[in-house]
Amino acid sequence: MHTPPSDDLATLDTADSVPLPAEPGGPRRAASPWRGRVMAAGLILAALNLRPAVTSLGPLLEEVRADLGMSGTVAGVLTSVPAACFALFGFTAPRLARRWGPVAIVCAGLAAIAAGLLLRPMAGGTVAFLAASALALAGIAVSNVLMPVIVKRWFPDRVGSMTGLYSMGLSLGTAASAAVTVPMTDALGGSWRTGLGVWALLAAVALVAWLFLARGGTGGSGADGAETTRTEATRTEATRTEATGSEAGRTDADAPATAESVATAETAAPADGPAIRITRSPLAWAMAVFFGFQATAAYISMGWMPQIFRDAGVSASTSGLLLAVMMAMGVPLAFVLPRIAARLRHQGVLVVILGVFGLTGYAGLWLAPAGGAWAWALLLGIANCAFPLALTMIGMRTRTHAGVVRLSAFAQSVGYLLSIPGPLLVGVLYQHSGGWGQPIALMAGFMVPQIIAGVLAGRDRTLEDER
Repeated sequence: MHTPPSDDLATLDTADSVPLPAEPGGPRRAASPWRGRVMAAGLILAALNLRPAVTSLGPLLEEVRADLGMSGTVAGVLTSVPAACFALFGFTAPRLARRWGPVAIVCAGLAAIAAGLLLRPMAGGTVAFLAASALALAGIAVSNVLMPVIVKRWFPDRVGSMTGLYSMGLSLGTAASAAVTVPMTDALGGSWRTGLGVWALLAAVALVAWLFLARGGTGGSGADGAETTRTEATRTEATRTEATGSEAGRTDADAPATAESVATAETAAPADGPAIRITRSPLAWAMAVFFGFQATAAYISMGWMPQIFRDAGVSASTSGLLLAVMMAMGVPLAFVLPRIAARLRHQGVLVVILGVFGLTGYAGLWLAPAGGAWAWALLLGIANCAFPLALTMIGMRTRTHAGVVRLSAFAQSVGYLLSIPGPLLVGVLYQHSGGWGQPIALMAGFMVPQIIAGVLAGRDRTLEDER
């Protein structure tokens, strides 16, 4: 019988969201200091590989399009592929992890990333290039979902600090790939194929490290220990419910909710009251729209911003650095914004402030894209930090554990689906208008529903109030 996705999520978390269970046939092994360091290094290596497939392409998109004969519309499809893959393949991760174990699936994800990045430069046409990109992005999607589970499994007493370490690795990989791809391409002979393909080496290094961790027995299968940990999960429900709410604002993974916030939702629901009709909740839809439009802005920036600067006369290497500045803003603000938001009863003021930064950046980009390039990159980088704010608001807009599970999964899954058309529309407008005036106006227009939805979602009420 086909098992619904929600059952997969509940089962996965029951086995993986509690402290590492006893291994079959013996007691839990004490983690030695060197083993903990190896695990931390593995987390960082995996995090470094979860964005270069996206952000390394933007600075070289002009060369890729010219070589493959790719139109602006097709390039728009290409920049929409990440959101589509995250929405599609992310849902398969819990079921795969329940069958094979999260570590094994992350290994498979890293293998897919390495293979996709290696095959992409060999593509002789657009279809093959898109297929190789989708392979790499599928690996990123499943790893995105499972990394928070692994953090909890390996470091049950240091979830916050290790999540912060993982998040910094994610931001570092995002910014570094944007900044160094063009200089590295020039140093390696000037071919975009070499410049994109070299990132497969970083994925291969991470894969070797994770194969070592899997061989060392740090992960186990999803079935191992599941029955043993069911009673542990029940005893630790109150602690984990509190942790879910407090950590939601500090996790910088693209889809943490679908794996980390799945702690026995089936068993928690009766205690929390009647089932929440999530699709009929105005709050849930406001959160989903807010999440979707902030994701739209992020993927448009990663896919198109370097091209905007290049068409304005900025060099390819500098355009990559400007994208790196935008992405790097997420490192400090991902820690600051959730703390500020947690002290406010209504987070709408922060939504408006970020929206004003974004509108100002787009206005400057339209008026003087080259003259104020660094200022616009800084302003838009701040505006793109709506992501950690959205995660924080998800945790604050619920009172119960089941509410967190439902709201987070709904907001992120629907939000990523809503974000798919944005980059594609930008490509279509760019293709047909021959300039960036209309696409930039569209980007600024996207900020309006983001602000409205964010203000509505930021009001001091909870999902449970809407039963």
